[in-house]
Amino acid sequence: MSDRIWYLATSGKQEGPFLADEIAEKIRAGAVSRSAHVYREGLGNWAPVVSEPRFASAFGSSIPRPPGGVADEIDYVIVGEEMQFVEITLDPGEACVAEAGSFMYMDPGIEMNTIFGDGSERGGGGFMDKLLSAGKRVLTGESLFMTVFGNSGGGRRNVAFASPYPGRIIPLDLSSHHNRILCQKDAFLCAAKGVSVGIAFQRKLGAGLFGGEGFILQKLEGDGLAFVHAGGTVVERDLAAGETLRLDTGCLVAFENQIDYDIQMVSGVKTALFGGEGLFFASLTGPGKVWIQSLPFSRLASRVFAAAAQGGGKSKGEGSVLGGLGGLVMGDRR
Repeated sequence: MSDRIWYLATSGKQEGPFLADEIAEKIRAGAVSRSAHVYREGLGNWAPVVSEPRFASAFGSSIPRPPGGVADEIDYVIVGEEMQFVEITLDPGEACVAEAGSFMYMDPGIEMNTIFGDGSERGGGGFMDKLLSAGKRVLTGESLFMTVFGNSGGGRRNVAFASPYPGRIIPLDLSSHHNRILCQKDAFLCAAKGVSVGIAFQRKLGAGLFGGEGFILQKLEGDGLAFVHAGGTVVERDLAAGETLRLDTGCLVAFENQIDYDIQMVSGVKTALFGGEGLFFASLTGPGKVWIQSLPFSRLASRVFAAAAQGGGKSKGEGSVLGGLGGLVMGDRR
């Protein structure tokens, strides 16, 4: 390994070439953080520096195992454009977990089981442990139960899960994101069994009171694949160290754990009162990745409600200069 040429990306800048020993020395000198990425010939893409054992050991401690344990290695394909679904292929003995109501179809040989919590336990833990895991999900507005889909057949079998409204399904390999992703509630769709779906409390008062999700976000932990859903078009931003991005709180889908997340008030009394964009926005400071959605479900729901029939189910007569009179002329006497 020491004779291979490596490149280092830190704080948004690429450096190199280096030998592995040179990068390890930089790490021991404190010049490289755990959020840095490395690349060499033969790697498919840039990888977190801590994913390479030699570099991880240079930080002085081994990488902690994710709390969910070793997740099943599943294959998948995402189908569709505006209304997507993800089809997961399970080898014999493999399983995945999903939110209630996301199931679409499955092959013969796939068995469904409803469980307490998130299914990350591997046969361990008593009833109280499972009840605590389920109770955490209630705090994010989810059900006490999740559904496990396991392949009990003799060959590879498929199971599919659909997005709840127009948007995109985002696949996240947690092992490439420091084994942890924070996301807004209702964003989680499904994951490989072994991924833990928990909660994360916001330490900052502003983020807790005005962040749109209270003090609690969903926390996905483990070393496997997880899938989250977002509305409209999804943008992935890679923030450098110290780089700040401000956005509407509803447009935030997910972010890496090392991102500094806070809520700030809109400046100016006139802008705050009459700007029509709310009083607060989210502020995220790198380094790390952020996923942003162009159409939050709350925004979609408010537009649908505003355009829906009002006052006992009567149409508002959009598109006609005659309004209600036009309905009588055209034969609509509701």
